[in-house]
Amino acid sequence: MLSMNNTLQSSPQKLKSAAAHPNQQIMIVDDEHLSLSLLSITMTRPGLAVVTANSAARALEMLDTTTPDLFILDVMMPIMDGLELCRRIRARPETARTPILIVSARHDPEIVKKAQAAGANDFVSKLIPQMKLLMRVREMLDADKANNSH
Repeated sequence: MLSMNNTLQSSPQKLKSAAAHPNQQIMIVDDEHLSLSLLSITMTRPGLAVVTANSAARALEMLDTTTPDLFILDVMMPIMDGLELCRRIRARPETARTPILIVSARHDPEIVKKAQAAGANDFVSKLIPQMKLLMRVREMLDADKANNSH
């Protein structure tokens, strides 16, 4: 369930688990260069593989050659926003169940509902501290791995 609750507990175990699976790949999509760089650095620091796209169209092109283990999508992008990209990712058989984390500077309840309706697994504010974001990503990857191992 999506929520705007950004109060994750930081524990040494959770921080260690962020680097537990360095072969997992994350696709980050954001039209703002600074945000894209910051998210990329945050995810690669513990050893996660990252691919980036500066537009929804570019992300869709990249999906022809790569299938990430998790998506981080910005909501507000020109031409095609992150919510439409989320719907298109869900429509592809190979990514229909891939975890999607929506990030946005907007954090009102309406955008959370729209993200959920588009198929996102979770929603966080862009203002979330980096370590909490990393823990949220790790939790989503671990849950997806557990769900797919049965």
